[in-house]
Amino acid sequence: MKRIAILASGEGTNAENIIRYFSERKTAKVVVVITNKAQAGVLNRADKLGIPTEFIPAQDFTEGRALEVLHRYQTDFIALAGFLLRVPDDILHDYPNKIVNIHPALLPKFGGKGMYGNRVHEAVIAAAEKESGITIHFINGHYDEGDTIFQATCPVMPDDTPETLAARVHALEYEHFPQVIEKILM
Repeated sequence: MKRIAILASGEGTNAENIIRYFSERKTAKVVVVITNKAQAGVLNRADKLGIPTEFIPAQDFTEGRALEVLHRYQTDFIALAGFLLRVPDDILHDYPNKIVNIHPALLPKFGGKGMYGNRVHEAVIAAAEKESGITIHFINGHYDEGDTIFQATCPVMPDDTPETLAARVHALEYEHFPQVIEKILM
């Protein structure tokens, strides 16, 4: 059974979805949730589901503490679920092609540093795109530039707000992210 670590910075709805999905599988299990935000909602979600959590301040991520935690939990695979820091080189080196991210748009459009949450949906609407969606990709040393593993689309409606578009994109995330992780691990 593979051991998954989730890195998250926010509310943790995708993290919770992944934890619940793998709690019913024999292929993998989530062994730790790591965050760089002391007040991140993901901490409460993981705690309620019995998953250990680790808070590591942003500056400690680059000083090797995150890699130590990953090794302590004997992590095989890492899923980024709303994680807003660049993953340090030491982790990239130790986990080649074993770290995936989910992005709330169809990369390569609307990616890069600072493109997360409603900022992405605002940019998609402002560009008058006809569709948006999700991209699940391996990560490398650059924001949102790793090899694409999977994409799913949804329409952008003429009267969409960032919030209404986000709701459709979130539905795609919840539907596909855990299954794509499982396929990678098989």
